[in-house]
Amino acid sequence: MAEKKAAATPEPRRPVNVVLLEIQPIMLRDRINLPGSIEAWQKLELMAKVGGTVEEILVTEGDRVEEGAILARIEESDYKIALQSARATWTLASAELKRVKSMRAKGIAPQAEVESLSARFLTAQAALDNAELKLSRCTIKAPVSGVVSRLDAKPGLLLGVADPVAEILQMNRVKAVIGIPESDVSAVRKLDEIQITIQALGDRTLMGQKHFLSPAPESNAHVYRLELAIANSDHSILPGMFVRADVIKKENSQALAVPLYSIISRNEEQYVYLETEGVVRKQPVQIGIMDGWMVEVTKGISHGDRVIIEGHRDVEDGQQVRIVRTLLSTELP
Repeated sequence: MAEKKAAATPEPRRPVNVVLLEIQPIMLRDRINLPGSIEAWQKLELMAKVGGTVEEILVTEGDRVEEGAILARIEESDYKIALQSARATWTLASAELKRVKSMRAKGIAPQAEVESLSARFLTAQAALDNAELKLSRCTIKAPVSGVVSRLDAKPGLLLGVADPVAEILQMNRVKAVIGIPESDVSAVRKLDEIQITIQALGDRTLMGQKHFLSPAPESNAHVYRLELAIANSDHSILPGMFVRADVIKKENSQALAVPLYSIISRNEEQYVYLETEGVVRKQPVQIGIMDGWMVEVTKGISHGDRVIIEGHRDVEDGQQVRIVRTLLSTELP
């Protein structure tokens, strides 16, 4: 019985059913998807430049205002009186200087008196300019176009110099602020624009232009602040909205790629199985960038090779296979 068993010829293994992928160049992108948020392009804290009682408020919170629009008025009575006094002093100084210059031209007045009155006139001129400036500052105007996000001033409120009046947000364009990991800063520095998705607006996608990349990290996590400029003429994008940034660090339009699951890793070796005339051949590979579930093979396969992508776990080097289906790289989703 032992001799018969030893002499018996083992039955050949049945061919394994496999699906092949015929390698063709495709586009692969090395990308990272990072969270971020929207900020106003500029947030301006408007302060009172003169003290006084608020006489009138002409806007409400949420109003859109143009540059130069009047927001509020401070009582002007005291400043008008100060202006009248400064104008009277200037008029007197101007007349005295004119008179002395005329006398000096006739050789009657000394030069020292002319110089003294000239200095007095310049002092009066400065006082007049200062009084006019203070009176003009009683009318508080918007220094930029934007949206009034907060209104601190109220009618009857006594304001001091540098007391808050309002906050204005520039909204015609906004910033998408993204935290970039230290390992990706070098790649991001080379980019000019990045696509973002705003979930609150129905996953709306926009291209943001790179505006600023911080030269130093903002936290101990070594995350660098990236600001993207986004047009927002309709003001539909609001500060605080959550965004996702699709950062493409590198792309290869002629990549030779296979599904990640088709690569077998054993004993620190990575390989795929190639099919040639119905026979399997083990082929070591080196991989590069990944895009979704596709991975670039930088060494080990060539254009036109037929890689087993289904059934590869059940075959061995030199084994015969039965081809169920052959796909092209361009046919993969």
